[in-house]
Amino acid sequence: MIWLWLFPTVVFILLILGAAAFLHSKGGLGFPWIQFYTKGKESGFQFAEIHTLRRAVVEAALENPVSIFSSVKQLDKTIRGVIIHARAALKMDDPGTNKFLVQLFDFRKRVEFNLPKYRLGIKSTRDLMATQRLRLTLPNGGSFVASLVENLRKYLAISYPVGPALPPGFTWKNQKINVYFWRAEDAGYYFESRVIDDFLDRKFPIIYITHSDNLIRSQKRRSIRVETNLPCSIYNLSTIQNANETVEKIAGYRARLVDVSEDGCALLVGGKAKVGLPIKVQFKLSEDPLVMSGIIKGITFDEKKNRSILHIQAVPLSPRLKNAILTYVYNIFDERAEVSKRGPSTFTS
Repeated sequence: MIWLWLFPTVVFILLILGAAAFLHSKGGLGFPWIQFYTKGKESGFQFAEIHTLRRAVVEAALENPVSIFSSVKQLDKTIRGVIIHARAALKMDDPGTNKFLVQLFDFRKRVEFNLPKYRLGIKSTRDLMATQRLRLTLPNGGSFVASLVENLRKYLAISYPVGPALPPGFTWKNQKINVYFWRAEDAGYYFESRVIDDFLDRKFPIIYITHSDNLIRSQKRRSIRVETNLPCSIYNLSTIQNANETVEKIAGYRARLVDVSEDGCALLVGGKAKVGLPIKVQFKLSEDPLVMSGIIKGITFDEKKNRSILHIQAVPLSPRLKNAILTYVYNIFDERAEVSKRGPSTFTS
């Protein structure tokens, strides 16, 4: 029965030798590709996936192909080379090209999520950084938003909660609260706290809440989301079944794209909106307009400023649109550097 145990290893060796023979026939043995395939296998990739990566590093003319298994920078360089090659050949709309790029970006996400910052998380509120956005709820209902102003040894100082109107004479002091937050490049968290004091009478009102060393990591990120500061247009859809990626020629409702991912986006708009509405969002991440359709899954309303952040869950994107968004998300061509140079939006909090 020993041969049954050895069978997978024998098959893999034969596949490597077959790949080497194929590369030799194509004049591609200038690099020790057996080492490339072996390293890919050690990194957890299947043979077909390693073959896809080999094709990518050849197209990108990467000097040291094996480096893509340990360097995000080299993997990004490989993807950039493939895109440049496809653009030069006028094949960016080709289904085969887009399928290939989808595979590469899937590898890119896998490498990204293997980084320690995504796997380890945090255990205590003492590790939170200033400006962290928070959502607070009271036991009797009501959802409020705030942000961390200062993380001190004995308590957290947070901005005065913004949300629905509270009864006259209400004070946050001694209130028991539930706190939720989404930590950038990590996951969602939840903890219970108590308000130590309420400083509504200060020039910049704040409250103090207790620390927690028992954070619950509730939802891991499924996709990489990046902040943006870009104008966009919104169009109503009668039903989500009418979702499409057709570029609109007429002006829509003006809004601000504040973050984007392959799964959706967040928009800053004036006034209120309703959860569950199907909408279409048009924006530019580079030169060409892109269109994403989806449903409003959540709303954060700022009553004082009469504006809302709409959280949109997108319908599945076409490979072309997904690749365009991920090219921006992973900053393959340093496009996001231009956004930061424009300065903060007048719409941001």
